[in-house]
Amino acid sequence: MALIQIDVPSTSKTKLSRFEVIFALGFRPLYLAASIWAALAVILWIYTPQLLQGPLFGVWWHAHEMLWGFIATVAIAFLLTASATWTGLNPLKSYPLAGLCLAWLIARIGYLIPSMIAFFIASIADIIFFLGGTVALARVLVKAKSKQNYPLIYAGAGLGLSNAAYLYMVYTSQFDSVRTGFHIGLIIMTFIALLVGRRVIPFFAQRGANLDIPRSEKSGQYQLRLTILTFISLVLGFKTITSILLLVLGLLTLYQLYTWKPLGVRKVPLLWVLYISYFLLGLGLVTASVFFLPVDDLIFPPALFVHLVGMGGFSVMILGMMTRTALGHTGRPLKASRLMVTAYVLLILAVVCRLALFFVPAGAVIPLLHMAAFLWVVAFLSYAYQYGPYLTAPRLDGRPG
Repeated sequence: MALIQIDVPSTSKTKLSRFEVIFALGFRPLYLAASIWAALAVILWIYTPQLLQGPLFGVWWHAHEMLWGFIATVAIAFLLTASATWTGLNPLKSYPLAGLCLAWLIARIGYLIPSMIAFFIASIADIIFFLGGTVALARVLVKAKSKQNYPLIYAGAGLGLSNAAYLYMVYTSQFDSVRTGFHIGLIIMTFIALLVGRRVIPFFAQRGANLDIPRSEKSGQYQLRLTILTFISLVLGFKTITSILLLVLGLLTLYQLYTWKPLGVRKVPLLWVLYISYFLLGLGLVTASVFFLPVDDLIFPPALFVHLVGMGGFSVMILGMMTRTALGHTGRPLKASRLMVTAYVLLILAVVCRLALFFVPAGAVIPLLHMAAFLWVVAFLSYAYQYGPYLTAPRLDGRPG
């Protein structure tokens, strides 16, 4: 896939309103909203769980809001932004984009209200968000005949459908199936993370660290096919096959990372944060393969691979990508500030603390859990604090971005 650089200085002197700036491109409102929600959702889950009394409650609310309310939201924001780069066409802006963000906000609030009517309204708003984002993405990719990116349309639709299925299973109290629905959502998000990561991380490394590294196009094709087969196997309930596919997929991901010369990016924070996230994602997939083995006594609890993949792989990648793409699309130098480097370190430490919970004595669990939550919250609020002004102001050259 060719990445087109669209950061071309503009000579336009037209005065833009704040609304026009904020809703000029998907990353602006959604990166800011998602980073704030990432912090608030963890605060609610760890420190005030008694407030989670709606039909989507407890751990099911936490799982849903981390995967679809935060991670998948950033994925949609990234795709709406990247597709403008790939095609030269803006998929969504102004009032339609504002409407999409409003639907997202209604969903987040609605799930917190202990009312079935609020749950229905939130669910409809959530479906509208993913449907609207995917349709907008499809419109520009098809119009530009960007066939190499068509799989992302199906992945966006998959995020929306898996979200709807998860909500339906919670509504009908099919809690034995809810976990499987969540795992399906994880695999779909893995498809997006691997596809995007494999394309952009080598590209960023070549430009940011002057490295001559392979683009891993052939292994990338195998990777995506393995992810699709894993999805099918998981849906059909073939645990042994799912386990084998996840193991091969994880090892292939780690092998790709090895070929990308990881030591060459150790002095570039915008790059090493992405490399670490890709490593944790690959490690998480290998760990997931153990969970899906058809045995009665699990070696690791399922939450271990979920947090390795979701917190270590997706979330660390998200913080790195939100930093890099926001800088590029607002016309700023591609260099992480000290605050953001600190945020990277804090988030990685949060992952370490959260994973350590599975291996420490019972007395250390709550302090470690609170430490992980605190580090997570500070990391994402640091992003919102520094990048809020960038995301709500015109590019340095005067364009909205």
